[in-house]
Amino acid sequence: MALDYKNPKLIVESSKVEPGKAVWRSPSNLAIVKYWGKHGRQLPRNPSISFTLESAYTETEVAYEARRQAGTGVELDFRFDGAPNEAFAEKVRAFLDSISDIFPFIRQLKWTIRSTNSFPHSSGIASSASSMSALALCLCTVEDMLFGTLEDDSAFRQKASFVARLGSGSACRSVYPALAMWGAMGEVEGASDLYAIPMEEQTHEVFKTYQDAILIVSKGEKSVSSRAGHALMEGNAYAEPRYRQARQHTHELLSALRTGEEERFGQLLEAEAMTLHALMMASNPPYILIKPHTLTLINKVQAYRQETGQPLYFSLDAGPNLHLFYPERIKEEIQNFIDAELVQYCEDGRWIADRVGKGPLQL
Repeated sequence: MALDYKNPKLIVESSKVEPGKAVWRSPSNLAIVKYWGKHGRQLPRNPSISFTLESAYTETEVAYEARRQAGTGVELDFRFDGAPNEAFAEKVRAFLDSISDIFPFIRQLKWTIRSTNSFPHSSGIASSASSMSALALCLCTVEDMLFGTLEDDSAFRQKASFVARLGSGSACRSVYPALAMWGAMGEVEGASDLYAIPMEEQTHEVFKTYQDAILIVSKGEKSVSSRAGHALMEGNAYAEPRYRQARQHTHELLSALRTGEEERFGQLLEAEAMTLHALMMASNPPYILIKPHTLTLINKVQAYRQETGQPLYFSLDAGPNLHLFYPERIKEEIQNFIDAELVQYCEDGRWIADRVGKGPLQL
């Protein structure tokens, strides 16, 4: 694992830099096999595989110009949803400072960053994955604008994935369309703990058009952040058996994805969601992120599947909101079921009709 992308040559004569900007829309992703537990500098304890989403995304504009103030710190003006957000600004400033060995020009310029989400942040729809991947893609674009160093698309994506990982582990998967894998796994060529790799070409056609209905049980900020949740895995009595289970699940999922086995896929999807929340309840101190309506929805989905035989399966991220995955061929039936039976358990009757997506888009 020698790759680190440090490059002291990426410096500019800031007084001669013309203002410029990069804008990216980057999606959230939903892990099928979950990453929960890390070590070192944002390295995963187990491999993970995710669906890249389409409608749940962050749009980020990164503008740069010559510095107005002398100094060595990061000069940043940050706004979220059009308004100053000091908590987010501090996180972004700390992240930019932490990667200034990769992009030395960060400290030489003034940065104006505008970011907005299409979905509620910090509620368990992996907003850090979409926001940090969007920011990483913008920074790699700025590097290419200033130095012409990242013209090859695969090299560009790999570096963006590496950088995104340093901001939020799961963000490294969001830079690829359809499905992505993060974490070293002997049976998958190129799989690495340092960045994600695309999995679309190794996936059966049926999964490439899968739908994801995101049922918003709660828009509120969750009580325990994912960062804190990962840290609590260090003292969790079930951590090591979990990492073994995740590897076994990854192996089985790779087979199901290749062959189009929807039932096995769905079993793994639900088992992983339940395991994730069981690990939270077994943490020290224990905590619960699911809500009563989350459980009601899970029961209704399982009953519907039993009654109809339809391949409708649920997942959860680190929050209370339920993701329902199903093939495109039954889209109308499932959306009718949601409107008739499930929407009453969503906050303000809100749900997001999402799907497996085409990956980030430069705007």
